[in-house]
Amino acid sequence: MWPAFTLNRPTSWMGLAALSAMVWLPFLGLRLAALGIVVVALVDGWRQVRQEHQRRRLSEEALKLSGDGVIIADRHNRILGINPAFTQITGYTREEVLGMDASMLSSGRHDKAFYERYWQTLQATGRWEGEIWNQRKHGDQFPEWLRMQACHDAKGRVSHYVGLFTDISRHKAREQDLRRIGFEDPLTGLPNRRRLHDLLTSRLNRLRAGEGLDLALIDIDAFKAINDALGVDDGDRLLARFGQRLAAFVAGGVVGRLGGDEFMVIRTTTFDDHETWVTSLRDHMSEPFDMAGNALRLGLTIGSCRAPDDGRESGVLFQRLESALYTAKRHGRNHNRRFRPSLEVEGDRQLELVNELRRALAQGDQLELYYQTQHRLEDGGLVGMEALLRWRHPQQGMISPGDFIPLAERHGLMAALGNWVIDRAVAQLANWQAAGMPRVPVWVNISALQLIQGDLEARLAAALTRHHVPAALLGLELTESVLLDERAGDVSPRLEALRAQGHPIAIDDFGTGYSSLAYLKRLPIDKLKLDRAFIRALPEDVADAAIVAAVLAMARGLSLEVIAEGVETQPQRDFLIAEGCLYTQGFLFARPQPAAEVESRYLRALQTA
Repeated sequence: MWPAFTLNRPTSWMGLAALSAMVWLPFLGLRLAALGIVVVALVDGWRQVRQEHQRRRLSEEALKLSGDGVIIADRHNRILGINPAFTQITGYTREEVLGMDASMLSSGRHDKAFYERYWQTLQATGRWEGEIWNQRKHGDQFPEWLRMQACHDAKGRVSHYVGLFTDISRHKAREQDLRRIGFEDPLTGLPNRRRLHDLLTSRLNRLRAGEGLDLALIDIDAFKAINDALGVDDGDRLLARFGQRLAAFVAGGVVGRLGGDEFMVIRTTTFDDHETWVTSLRDHMSEPFDMAGNALRLGLTIGSCRAPDDGRESGVLFQRLESALYTAKRHGRNHNRRFRPSLEVEGDRQLELVNELRRALAQGDQLELYYQTQHRLEDGGLVGMEALLRWRHPQQGMISPGDFIPLAERHGLMAALGNWVIDRAVAQLANWQAAGMPRVPVWVNISALQLIQGDLEARLAAALTRHHVPAALLGLELTESVLLDERAGDVSPRLEALRAQGHPIAIDDFGTGYSSLAYLKRLPIDKLKLDRAFIRALPEDVADAAIVAAVLAMARGLSLEVIAEGVETQPQRDFLIAEGCLYTQGFLFARPQPAAEVESRYLRALQTA
């Protein structure tokens, strides 16, 4: 293929040959033919020259449009040409730089060794590419990505240098922003969890003899309610001011925000006053905050530990801080808890139990449902059953729900457990219908996480359809704590939809929550289950008797049925009947039993009836 521009073409050679032959050709016709060939060669050469000029002009126009700066220098690094982007980036015009040494752009940031490596690479390979800092006309420095190419003549000697550079100031600023976001909390400007790990590791490595680190993990109690009351903007301002006050208190220490309403403090000290320091920290941070003219005092739950006493590694100390904070929350709000080795042992056992529970869910052969029947107080007639989850561990035997249900809630397993209960209870209902068991509803407990997930309705409908069970036979029990759980949002529309599908709905453990009784008026509820705590001391306890009588009277006014839980004695039964309670669920009539035992008991009763 011929190059873009060259006179070394067949037409050119033919023209030169014809021109030289014209002198020797004997006949006029031959000379005229040779002259024609010469003219054709000249026209072709002229066309080549014009095309080359056009290509050069288009190349120059393309360079003008390029956003990258272009610099052309001779072999002595003197500038011969630039493009408009060069002027736009550096501020220097063409007239100001022509003939100048390209090093005039140097910022002075790089040492002599850098430039020596630069020239060595360029001379050895003919090319250099990398990041370099240069200086604009007005003195401000900027980073650029430079690609420099050496051009050689026919003898292989460097004749020119061509450079192409891009201003990467914005990219560097973006990198810094991303780095800052990666290590800094955007709301408070404090170090985030990742940065705190690095800072804690650094301080641990720099500890000298006699020094220790006091660490505290602070959680603002009920911040969600505070945020709802103040509004999101004021809530964010409160968090920022909390962080500022905390940083001022531990000047010289490290303060960071782990996320949400959790803050962490690290103090290097030579004093063995950990508990006193945590107390003073609480007292200082409990001082009121002025929010829109109102004095707002915050409740704080604090978990703390000390290094190296409680650990010498960042990850271990974080884990123990969180263990102490969780223990403090579990035993009530607004107090301190320092890490103890027993907490770690308990945490290890709980982690092992969680793993075993995951395995049980995956295999499905360790979990089972027990059923406790519900009865009419007057004649003991069967009116319903409650499905109760049980875990029969292959080594540890029957594990109490009080042990594994809280773990399932903390580790995100409640939704899976709840779905397993629904599927198994509906399947059992279908089997009982086929066996001729009484058609009474089976009640299952619904957790807040099942409501949060949003697929509860679909899960219920799918199970009922698959087993051909009417919705009226599957009752749903929600505790007052579920109704109050902020994560679930307003459950009223959800319950309305479930009730419209045919599910009866009950409030479990009624009377143990902290909500207003106003929700009884607006929520679609069919039954209240009066907690056993109010039944246990009946009829002797005057206060419990008054509470039970009041609840029963209120339920009658709202047209709600009441099931008394935990009825175990005849006097309790007599008292409830006298007060107008119709139903019960307790040991007086039946204990929780496996499905097979419940079925055999009632089928025998039907045969003898």
